[in-house]
Amino acid sequence: MAAIDTIYNYYLSTYGNNTVNRYDTHKKSELRSIYNNMIKVNKETPIYKILGMENGDASKFAIDIKESSLNLSKVAASLSEDDDKSSGAFKKKVATSSNPDAVDVNYIGDDSLEDSTKDPFTLEVSQLAESQINIGNYLDSDAHDIREGQYSFDFENTSNAYEFQFSVSGNESNRDIQEKLARLINTANVGASATVDVDEENRSSLIIESKETGLADTEEFLFKVTPSMDAASKEAMDVLGIDFVARDAHNSSFLLNGTEHSSLSNTFTINKEFEITLKGVSEEDKPATIGFENDVDAIANNVNKLLTSFNQSIEKAQQYSGTNQSSTKLLHDLRSVSEAFKPELENLGLNVQENGTIEMDRDIFNSAVIGDTDGQVYKDLNTFKNAIAARASQIAINPMNYVNKLVVAYKNPGREFNTPYANSMYAGMMLDRYC
Repeated sequence: MAAIDTIYNYYLSTYGNNTVNRYDTHKKSELRSIYNNMIKVNKETPIYKILGMENGDASKFAIDIKESSLNLSKVAASLSEDDDKSSGAFKKKVATSSNPDAVDVNYIGDDSLEDSTKDPFTLEVSQLAESQINIGNYLDSDAHDIREGQYSFDFENTSNAYEFQFSVSGNESNRDIQEKLARLINTANVGASATVDVDEENRSSLIIESKETGLADTEEFLFKVTPSMDAASKEAMDVLGIDFVARDAHNSSFLLNGTEHSSLSNTFTINKEFEITLKGVSEEDKPATIGFENDVDAIANNVNKLLTSFNQSIEKAQQYSGTNQSSTKLLHDLRSVSEAFKPELENLGLNVQENGTIEMDRDIFNSAVIGDTDGQVYKDLNTFKNAIAARASQIAINPMNYVNKLVVAYKNPGREFNTPYANSMYAGMMLDRYC
């Protein structure tokens, strides 16, 4: 189980804070297609042993390429139309902020509608929404300030109350105990995350932070830590000090067209059309103006969004290519997409580099878009985008296809049986050295 814990910790620390958007949800038909593809992969995959499991690098590689491919799929989905119009996807409106350091904006409305809500507006940030933070006492990391025994404390959030129980053995140091409690909190899904901070004097503290920000009118806190009633638990809490609230949660405060508003979060929507993310406090009397880019700039930025994600996938493949975890197959499969479309792309000023990444020549691209009279530019872009989406989906369905492994036995050709969950431990990244 230690190897599994390690890889889940890697996943949570690396990708656990990724923002979820509407392209993370799927229709029943899409989920059915994914399931059927998994069955097909599992049915035809030979039995194998994974090489290099001792240090967990193979499982980290599988997680990295799966997450990279899923991100690429989401970007491609964001540039797709339900009615499959070849031009509509890349003509999506792009909202822009005059001060992106303070206010970031994403247009999520209907591109076909023309109404007054699309007129520019101003937004000035007075205060960001903040989470609640409890900071425990800084203790000598190697000391043993909590005696051997059984302890417990109560954790209350805005909707539920929990009891955490933990034991301390005679050889556990302060830091060992703090890290144990951090794991307990992080795996309990109680709306908070915990970390252990170590200062320059080798003193460690358990820090707990709420995942949410802001306080509703009826709330006094986002979470509350209290010791159990027994004397030993109270004594342990006095030593740990994790009941100390170092920072209360606060709502965001901002001026929308000069009118004061507030929000529980730094991310919210306006008129169900603009997704606003507050990133910093504005300079006094210098609000950000929210509007739209012109059509050519919007198209270029939408294409750039796709290219950036595609290039990041290739760079991730290059990072692992030829290592003990991966062969060059992943890099070859990704590069084959850009190479296949090289003539069409370079006519648009999208230059395919030697390593398969793509760079945009903005002047040539703008000229191609402006001079396009028959929609061929959008047809080529859409075909390229669909090829990227298909490749990303293939990689995400079976990332283990790119991990170095030793084949133990092939399936009996023509007589395979459906085994829908045979690779679920791999697809779910639950990798152990004894697989």
